[in-house]
Amino acid sequence: MSVVVVRGAVAVVEDSGRVRSGDVTIVDGIVTPTADTTDAEIIDATGCVVTPGLVNAHHHLLQTAFRTLPGTRGIPMRDWLPAMAAAYAEAGVDPELTGLAARAGLAEALLCGVTTVADHHLTWPVGADTVGMARAAASAAGDLGARLVFVRGAARDDPQTAASSAEAIVGALVPSAPGGVSPDGMLQIAVGPAGVHSDSRETFELLGEVARRHGLRRRTQANEVVDVEIALDRYGRRPLDLLEEWGWLAPDVTLAHLCDVSDDEIARVAASGVSATHAPGCDVPMGWGVAPVRRLLDAGVAVGLGTSGGGSNDAGHLLADARLALQVSALVGPQLPASEVLGMATAGSADGLGRPELGRLTPGSAGDLCLWDVSGVADAGVADPMAGLLWASPGRRPRTVVVAGRVVVDEGRLVRADEREVVARLLERVKR
Repeated sequence: MSVVVVRGAVAVVEDSGRVRSGDVTIVDGIVTPTADTTDAEIIDATGCVVTPGLVNAHHHLLQTAFRTLPGTRGIPMRDWLPAMAAAYAEAGVDPELTGLAARAGLAEALLCGVTTVADHHLTWPVGADTVGMARAAASAAGDLGARLVFVRGAARDDPQTAASSAEAIVGALVPSAPGGVSPDGMLQIAVGPAGVHSDSRETFELLGEVARRHGLRRRTQANEVVDVEIALDRYGRRPLDLLEEWGWLAPDVTLAHLCDVSDDEIARVAASGVSATHAPGCDVPMGWGVAPVRRLLDAGVAVGLGTSGGGSNDAGHLLADARLALQVSALVGPQLPASEVLGMATAGSADGLGRPELGRLTPGSAGDLCLWDVSGVADAGVADPMAGLLWASPGRRPRTVVVAGRVVVDEGRLVRADEREVVARLLERVKR
């Protein structure tokens, strides 16, 4: 039996809006109220706020290899999409690049306190070894000790090919696993077209059939600028109208972005049981809009938080994006409180993945947590240490990160990989 006790914290954020004092005890990777701690591993949390591990509900890990590319910043999405596609084609997306980019993106995630990443992978060259690509991303997560939700996406792919690939990935990586989640909970498979701007009704329907056969979660992107324009041009309807008709407004679906939504559309999303993912670190700097998070939450929509990928948000720092979410919330409604946004980055994101055991530190939850040192000058004068996590020190990184009861970041360093080697291998692959 493995027992880990986190002791001496300034505060423990147990769940959305619930903060307590005292120890956090993890037995065999699960949070428990009490245990025999005679031979326990003690983690000293003096001067720290302890939170659940953050859950990045929307990332594109491949884009970690394509950050700050000239001509890809502050441009219309109609221009950004082909610019990124050209960069992928020049680099040659294959299992090697997929794995190296995922390794770098996941290493960054852990060093920023993110213990679970949902990777919406959308780039599948014709004839590619798609199972090999998915396996490479999963192996990168396994090596580092991170949890991965690998989303077999599609972007203008042949519908039958995309569905066959999704079926093969499930069979190879999580065979017979309920809900597409591995027995140890470290890997999950989901499906998701990029959106109605790029994918046909047939793609949505065929990937939906794969999801139903295996109990997988479904994810897509909706109501950013480009897909609203294209949907109106191509179909004479808005994206949510199409998604509803195509069977993609349902409780097992999560929609990323939702920048341009009316009150009526919000009501329909809420009634359908769909969850949402806010991605301000992508949408704001690119000028693509700000999701009306307060209105979504008030309507009863579960909202998580994601960074999106390095092609539009050059950092995978979810806590920094939580701070941005606070700052821009007042542009589209009342100011969101820090506790609510931190809840989006933990429990809200986890719920959108169908993983209620993640993003919390309550009995029975997964033993994923972060120790954030709040004893330094950046937190001097902070009245509420939990709120200070978001408002103070924009580049804050955790001192210690634990996933499934195992320390994967210690004193700000990866335990299971050399950060410099991770960077060097990716740079060598893309020759930059």
